[in-house]
Amino acid sequence: MPKQQKAIRSSGWRTDFLIGFPDGLLLLFFTTFLLHGLPVSVQQFYTVNTCIWIAGSLLVMISAFQANRGDLQHDESTLSPEERQKLERLNISDPIIENIAAEMQKDAVQWEETLASQQVQEKHFNLATAIRSGLLTGLSFLMGGILPFLPYLRDEHFSAAASSSVLYVFIATTVFSFLKSRMTNQPTIPIILRNLAYGAAVWLGAYIILLVFR
Repeated sequence: MPKQQKAIRSSGWRTDFLIGFPDGLLLLFFTTFLLHGLPVSVQQFYTVNTCIWIAGSLLVMISAFQANRGDLQHDESTLSPEERQKLERLNISDPIIENIAAEMQKDAVQWEETLASQQVQEKHFNLATAIRSGLLTGLSFLMGGILPFLPYLRDEHFSAAASSSVLYVFIATTVFSFLKSRMTNQPTIPIILRNLAYGAAVWLGAYIILLVFR
């Protein structure tokens, strides 16, 4: 039976929400704003963005599950016998191998000290927790993605819907940033300004691409 290694894993629904929600919000903001100004039909616009919305949620769901599962090949903090044998087969001298092992051990100690200072816990892999984390991250992505998409679903006059979508996104970004600051005990104003800057960068990128392809 393989050894279960500890790693930093999802600490609960807050972590999953903080990862999934902004990804969905910004991705759908970019795709909806970009496509609304391109020569596509209304049905094509809805179909493409719906596919991106659903596919994106599935991808972040899988990514969150994989992140919680970890990579046991790289979870070892010290030089394993198998790794030592691989180095020996490469004709690396014993003093160099011992130096590599010592550096890995030193890095492991520093890593443990960093985790302790930041009050971060490492946990063993748990299948139920990993599945729950994946589902919650995917759901958070869907919640974020529906906000910029919703004005277009309510109004097929896409120019007006685009203006509403921008408003929705910047309000949602502000509220999300405030919640994130409370959840992570970080200063509120810097987080709000940083996330608003991300949103503005996404809008500017989509706008520039529209200018190029129109």
